[in-house]
Formats: sequence, structure tokens, C-alpha cells
Amino acid sequence: MLASRVKSEIRDFKGIVMVSIPAIIMSYLMGSISFAIIVSRFLSLDDPRSYGSGNPGATNVLRSGNKKAAILTLLGDAVKGVIPVLIVRFFSTDELLIAAVAMAVFLGHLWPIFFRFQGGKGVATAVGVLLALNPWLGLACLATWLLVAFISRLSSLSALTAALLAPVYGHFIVHSQPITIMLCGMTVLLFWRHQKNIIGLVKGTESKIGAKKAVSTE
Repeated sequence: MLASRVKSEIRDFKGIVMVSIPAIIMSYLMGSISFAIIVSRFLSLDDPRSYGSGNPGATNVLRSGNKKAAILTLLGDAVKGVIPVLIVRFFSTDELLIAAVAMAVFLGHLWPIFFRFQGGKGVATAVGVLLALNPWLGLACLATWLLVAFISRLSSLSALTAALLAPVYGHFIVHSQPITIMLCGMTVLLFWRHQKNIIGLVKGTESKIGAKKAVSTE
């Protein structure tokens, strides 16, 4: 009886591993798609890593003066955060797996294997992940970003404020320990990727949204 139970548990564990590992890898690979670079190449624009902050993200692409490219980058980075999480949620209710997939796509954006591990700061992808986890969670963070951006016109301050509140929102909206822990991890990484922005905010040198500067931290 005990042996049969152990075999059953081992079989279930193997099944979970066989599903989880490919899902996490595919999520990371999807996150590694840099829409800032792809869109810029498609529209014959300069590589976003060659101007401004050198960050392949929507805010830096906006400094090219091409709003269409910035919007496409923003949407692409957000959608790639939505798709893997929604797919996993459709097939599984395992909160640990969902949290792992959400983190994997986010990490893919930060360190993309297709672009020598030189990725963006993850704000748009994080928003996509949050919307897929729970629409109310995503909207709460998005509303926070928009409110702070409207008042300050500082993209980095808006992102940092939303990131700081994301685990708080998640705790009360999602009610899932694995997902709340994952949100805390994302917050730490977002703050770490915004180190130069934080210094700029403290010094008062951080550029406004849409500003064209040769050198910036956003």
C-alpha cells in the first residue's frame, strides 16, 4: 500500500516536472524577445541601445521622436508578459507554477538570451504579467503609474511607485503566497534595474517623459 502510494507520488511529481520545466523555459524565451530592437529595425530607426540611456524599452524608443515605435514597443513588451501567464493559467491552477512562469518571462526581458543578455528594465512586461495574473491587480498598478506620471512626468518615479505597491495590491487582490512572493522579487529587480534612475531622482536630474536627451538614465 505504501509502495503504491510512493510510486503514485513519484509519477505525479515527474508529470509536474515535465510540464513545468518546458513552460518556464518557453516563458523565458518569449520574454527574451526585445520589441524595442525589433520594432526599431522594422521602422529603420537607430538601435535604441545606441542613444539616450541605451535601454531597449518604450521610454527610450520614444526619445527617437517616433511615437508609433514607442507605442508598438510598449504593446509588444506588455503582450509577451500576458501570453505565457494566460496559457499556463488555462491549463493549470498550480499557483507555484504560475508564479514561476510569470517570473521567467520577466527575467527573459531583463536578460534576453537572443540579445546577449542585455535587456530592458521590465516595466511594460511586468504590467502585462500583472494583468494576466489578475486584471484588477494589473489595473491597480497601471492606474498608479498613470497617476504618478501625470503629476510628475517622470517615468522612472511612476514605475518605482507602482512596483513598490504591486506586492501590497497582490496580497489583497490575489490572496496567493507564491504570487505575492514573486511580486516582491519583481519589485526588488525593478528597483535594482532602476539604480541610475533613483540617483537621478535624488539629484533632480531625471529627464521628463518624452524628453530628448543624448544621455539619460531612463
